[in-house]
Amino acid sequence: MNRPQVDPDTPLYKQECRNILAVSPRIRYAGIINKFGRTLAGGLRKGVVPLLNPDEARNEHFIEATRNQLRKNFEKSIGREDYTLTENEKVKILTLSSQEHFYYVTMDKETPTNEVMKIIDDVKRLVRK
Repeated sequence: MNRPQVDPDTPLYKQECRNILAVSPRIRYAGIINKFGRTLAGGLRKGVVPLLNPDEARNEHFIEATRNQLRKNFEKSIGREDYTLTENEKVKILTLSSQEHFYYVTMDKETPTNEVMKIIDDVKRLVRK
Protein backbone atom coordinates (compact mmCIF):
# COMPACT_ATOMS: atom_id res chain seq x y z
CA MET A 1 0.00 0.00 0.00
CA ASN A 2 1.15 3.51 -0.76
CA ARG A 3 1.27 5.89 2.16
CA PRO A 4 -0.02 9.42 1.55
CA GLN A 5 2.68 11.93 0.75
CA VAL A 6 3.79 13.77 3.92
CA ASP A 7 4.02 17.54 3.52
CA PRO A 8 7.67 18.53 4.03
CA ASP A 9 6.44 21.73 5.74
CA THR A 10 4.57 19.85 8.50
CA PRO A 11 7.30 20.36 11.15
CA LEU A 12 7.33 24.09 10.30
CA TYR A 13 3.52 24.25 10.57
CA LYS A 14 3.60 22.48 13.94
CA GLN A 15 6.18 24.96 15.22
CA GLU A 16 4.05 27.88 13.98
CA CYS A 17 1.09 26.48 15.95
CA ARG A 18 3.24 26.17 19.09
CA ASN A 19 4.42 29.76 18.61
CA ILE A 20 0.82 30.97 18.30
CA LEU A 21 -0.24 29.05 21.43
CA ALA A 22 2.65 30.72 23.30
CA VAL A 23 1.25 34.20 22.50
CA SER A 24 -1.36 34.06 25.28
CA PRO A 25 -2.76 31.63 27.86
CA ARG A 26 -6.19 32.70 26.53
CA ILE A 27 -5.57 30.88 23.22
CA ARG A 28 -7.26 27.47 23.30
CA TYR A 29 -6.29 26.11 19.88
CA ALA A 30 -4.07 27.11 16.97
CA GLY A 31 -4.30 25.42 13.58
CA ILE A 32 -3.19 25.85 10.01
CA ILE A 33 -5.83 24.87 7.45
CA ASN A 34 -5.48 24.56 3.68
CA LYS A 35 -7.96 26.04 1.18
CA PHE A 36 -9.92 22.76 1.14
CA GLY A 37 -10.42 22.75 4.93
CA ARG A 38 -7.81 20.09 5.67
CA THR A 39 -5.82 20.64 8.86
CA LEU A 40 -2.10 20.84 8.06
CA ALA A 41 -1.12 21.17 11.73
CA GLY A 42 -2.83 22.13 14.95
CA GLY A 43 -2.65 21.94 18.68
CA LEU A 44 -4.60 22.58 21.85
CA ARG A 45 -3.28 24.44 24.86
CA LYS A 46 -2.33 22.00 27.60
CA GLY A 47 -5.33 21.12 29.77
CA VAL A 48 -7.96 22.41 27.31
CA VAL A 49 -10.90 20.14 26.55
CA PRO A 50 -11.95 20.47 22.88
CA LEU A 51 -15.45 21.84 22.26
CA LEU A 52 -15.76 20.02 18.92
CA ASN A 53 -15.42 16.31 18.24
CA PRO A 54 -13.13 15.36 15.31
CA ASP A 55 -15.99 15.24 12.75
CA GLU A 56 -17.34 18.62 13.89
CA ALA A 57 -13.85 20.12 13.75
CA ARG A 58 -13.33 18.77 10.21
CA ASN A 59 -16.69 20.28 9.13
CA GLU A 60 -15.96 23.60 10.86
CA HIS A 61 -12.59 23.87 9.12
CA PHE A 62 -14.20 23.05 5.76
CA ILE A 63 -16.82 25.79 6.32
CA GLU A 64 -14.16 28.34 7.28
CA ALA A 65 -12.02 27.38 4.27
CA THR A 66 -15.04 27.81 1.99
CA ARG A 67 -15.86 31.21 3.52
CA ASN A 68 -12.23 32.20 3.18
CA GLN A 69 -12.15 31.25 -0.52
CA LEU A 70 -15.47 33.01 -1.22
CA ARG A 71 -14.20 36.25 0.38
CA LYS A 72 -11.24 36.23 -2.02
CA ASN A 73 -13.73 36.96 -4.84
CA PHE A 74 -14.26 40.46 -3.38
CA GLU A 75 -10.62 41.40 -2.79
CA LYS A 76 -10.52 43.49 -5.97
CA SER A 77 -13.45 45.60 -4.71
CA ILE A 78 -12.86 45.82 -0.95
CA GLY A 79 -9.24 44.77 -0.50
CA ARG A 80 -7.55 41.75 1.04
CA GLU A 81 -9.03 40.40 4.25
CA ASP A 82 -6.93 41.18 7.31
CA TYR A 83 -8.67 38.81 9.72
CA THR A 84 -12.11 37.66 10.84
CA LEU A 85 -13.23 37.38 14.44
CA THR A 86 -16.32 35.37 15.31
CA GLU A 87 -17.79 35.41 18.79
CA ASN A 88 -19.80 32.40 19.85
CA GLU A 89 -21.42 31.60 23.19
CA LYS A 90 -18.48 29.48 24.28
CA VAL A 91 -15.47 30.64 22.26
CA LYS A 92 -13.99 33.38 20.08
CA ILE A 93 -12.59 32.31 16.70
CA LEU A 94 -9.93 34.23 14.81
CA THR A 95 -9.00 33.43 11.22
CA LEU A 96 -6.11 35.01 9.33
CA SER A 97 -5.35 34.11 5.75
CA SER A 98 -2.06 33.80 3.93
CA GLN A 99 -1.50 33.03 0.25
CA GLU A 100 -1.68 29.26 0.48
CA HIS A 101 -3.58 28.53 3.73
CA PHE A 102 -5.16 30.16 6.74
CA TYR A 103 -4.72 30.18 10.49
CA TYR A 104 -7.59 29.14 12.75
CA VAL A 105 -7.19 30.29 16.35
CA THR A 106 -9.69 29.95 19.19
CA MET A 107 -9.70 31.97 22.41
CA ASP A 108 -11.52 31.73 25.70
CA LYS A 109 -14.90 33.45 25.50
CA GLU A 110 -14.05 35.63 28.52
CA THR A 111 -10.99 37.16 26.82
CA PRO A 112 -11.38 40.96 27.17
CA THR A 113 -11.51 42.98 23.94
CA ASN A 114 -8.19 44.76 24.57
CA GLU A 115 -6.49 41.38 25.05
CA VAL A 116 -8.17 39.98 21.92
CA MET A 117 -6.76 42.90 19.93
CA LYS A 118 -3.28 42.30 21.36
CA ILE A 119 -3.54 38.58 20.50
CA ILE A 120 -4.60 39.47 16.93
CA ASP A 121 -1.65 41.87 16.54
CA ASP A 122 0.83 39.37 18.00
CA VAL A 123 -0.42 36.47 15.86
CA LYS A 124 -0.37 38.66 12.73
CA ARG A 125 3.23 39.63 13.50
CA LEU A 126 4.14 35.92 13.86
CA VAL A 127 2.46 34.63 10.71
CA ARG A 128 3.07 37.54 8.36
CA LYS A 129 6.80 38.06 8.87
